[in-house]
Amino acid sequence: MPLDPGDLLLALTAGLAAATASPWLVVVWLTYVLILAAWILRQRREPVATLAWLLVLAWLPVIGWAVYWWLGPQRIRRRLLRRSRARLALAGAALPPCGETAEWGAERLVEATTGFAPTRASRLELLSSGESTYAALFGAIAEAQSAVHLEYYIFEPDGVGTRLRDLLIARARAGVEVRLLLDGLGSRRCSPRFLAPLRAAGAEVGWFHPLTWGHMLWRPTLNLRTHRKIAVIDGRIGFTGGVNISDTQSERASAAAFHDLHLRLEGEAVRALQLVFAEDWYYATGRTLVATRHWPTQPAGSIRCQLLPSGPDDSQAPLHRLFVEAVHGARQRVWVMTPYFVPTPPVLLALTSAALRGLDVRLLLPARNDNQLVRAAARSFYPELLAAGVHIAEFQPRMLHGKALLIDEDTTLIGSGNVDPRSFFLNFELGVLARDEGVASALAARISADLAHARAVDPHWQARGLQAYLDSAARLLTPVL
Repeated sequence: MPLDPGDLLLALTAGLAAATASPWLVVVWLTYVLILAAWILRQRREPVATLAWLLVLAWLPVIGWAVYWWLGPQRIRRRLLRRSRARLALAGAALPPCGETAEWGAERLVEATTGFAPTRASRLELLSSGESTYAALFGAIAEAQSAVHLEYYIFEPDGVGTRLRDLLIARARAGVEVRLLLDGLGSRRCSPRFLAPLRAAGAEVGWFHPLTWGHMLWRPTLNLRTHRKIAVIDGRIGFTGGVNISDTQSERASAAAFHDLHLRLEGEAVRALQLVFAEDWYYATGRTLVATRHWPTQPAGSIRCQLLPSGPDDSQAPLHRLFVEAVHGARQRVWVMTPYFVPTPPVLLALTSAALRGLDVRLLLPARNDNQLVRAAARSFYPELLAAGVHIAEFQPRMLHGKALLIDEDTTLIGSGNVDPRSFFLNFELGVLARDEGVASALAARISADLAHARAVDPHWQARGLQAYLDSAARLLTPVL
């Protein structure tokens, strides 16, 4: 017999009346609401989010609390570990100083929010595919003499993962220090059995927020992942960007492999990259990297760049602030490449304002996305972006996974962060801010080549029918996408 909505409403009304008929239940409920309100208000979040959580938790005490505990806003106090313990340990090693005086607004903003000063690279090379990245990375590891430090969100035990594991085993047996830091969620398929030969060879393996029952029940960290991709070889060669260790990003394994973007660095900037790894390694394992062999003196180089680590431990939201600041400061062009585009209100305002000011604003997004919910949410923003004059193009051949921002003729941001709340506020991300015409020219060439394989979205595009409702519904979930 089907349930009559009218009967359901009457039942709910009767239940509410019965609950409020008891003075003690009313007192308990009011006390609960007041305590809850005081606690949530102290967190000083966005007014709409605060009101929404108050209503959910007040009217659905049990279910609402469970949802808040597992999916609600979370913050971890990691700054003490990062800033004092790890850096004091490194300072105790009497390492040479790294960094220069900030010369312009974006540099000062990054240094103020992250503590990382501008530095220089003698080489900063763009790697435009998974296999070109693996070739450069594996080649550098094969020649390592002192230490190999790796940190990845996704490390799959597939063809690419096995190749890298076996290479690390060979270098560890040759006396090279090998340290591998993996995210507990992204690399969950890396079983103890798969990693056992690596450990047996003498390598150290650490887990960032491992998925154990204790971690998940006591302090849920499903939304607090290290999305960083870091490789530092002998303290002299560094890699970072968007490429994980997986067959899904290998053209050798599949013609449909993700189309990605990565960086290879040399020079003083590698010391800053090593510092990011050292801080994450200490946080995950409690072990410091203070030996001078891990911090060799590097030539300064001519390419001015700056490491931009960002994460939920930092209330300043460095990546979000830098993105908005850079777009507002643009004078000629703003080109954005990202696989997952779910702009926050400040980002949406910055992009549309830049277009309305007459700048060349372009978004390069994937036509094929491995996350259909994110794709639907992204398309819900198309009409207002197109109306402001933003040019949107969808890359056609395969999944676009590169993440980059190009400003004017000399400024680039390349790294692991997407243009979405998850990267801005929930994940630990890493970017490289470079102010160099050569790097900007290389990125412009890469984006232009990809645009040749992309389809421009009609300026008058509008979602139709059911798709319009699905896109709008997906947009409601933007805070957690």
